[in-house]
Amino acid sequence: MSLHGPLGSQVEYPEQYSPEVLHPIPRLDGRSRLNVQGDLPFAGVDIWNAYEMSWLNERGKPLVACGEFHFPVDSPNIIESKSFKLYLNSFNQGRWASTDAVQKTLQNDLSAACGAPVTVVLHRPAAWPGGLGIDAMRGQCLDELDIEMRDYQPDAALLVCHDDRQLAQSYYSHLLRSRCPVTGQPDWASVHICCDGPKLDEAALLRYLVSFRQQNDFHEQCVEQIFCDIWRQCQPESLTVYARYLRRGGLDINPWRSSDPSAKPLNSREFRQ
Repeated sequence: MSLHGPLGSQVEYPEQYSPEVLHPIPRLDGRSRLNVQGDLPFAGVDIWNAYEMSWLNERGKPLVACGEFHFPVDSPNIIESKSFKLYLNSFNQGRWASTDAVQKTLQNDLSAACGAPVTVVLHRPAAWPGGLGIDAMRGQCLDELDIEMRDYQPDAALLVCHDDRQLAQSYYSHLLRSRCPVTGQPDWASVHICCDGPKLDEAALLRYLVSFRQQNDFHEQCVEQIFCDIWRQCQPESLTVYARYLRRGGLDINPWRSSDPSAKPLNSREFRQ
């Protein structure tokens, strides 16, 4: 199997439970490029939502659920997304004694693959009206600013902050786009940035976010680059970056990074998700 597992390759979907298809990718590779070593400058979690989960009960009747998976930021590995999809589909024709048995199996397999405890919640249809609801991002939307773009590769030098003003700020944009580093396919996201510190120049911040448009990297790495660039360039007292990526193959990936280890993200779907 290649470095990036089945991503970009034509593969057969397993017909039976197959934990061996999970393909871990070390976080260290991407963090080394950001010069993030030793203690992490952020806390965080990667929240994955799976909307196409199904398995059989002991009598062969199909059951469905939406899966919610929380991967800790300090896990040694991320899971390559196509291998995750193959793994989830390997449950489709297997007979399981209970939803709890499925949940425990998912938790054990994913924790082993990423190298740290993974939290798994299975939302069955009866719970859908109250869970995974759609919500709007809070703060100031940057998207109507009239900016001119010339470069579509991220550069921390694009960020501008004003040292004479210290305040709480909350911005969001629906214009974040990056590309899969293996297939080159576009990955679309909305991103929310909250910080306390020097006033961020709003037009400059939007230019910086749009500059990821031709960046080839995984979702998690893009969010960590945004966090590190703002943290180093503007030196805020606190910072949180949360990207909600659109789903592909029934999966969405939502990396959250914060300087506040006590803070917790909500898993509310953005409208396009």
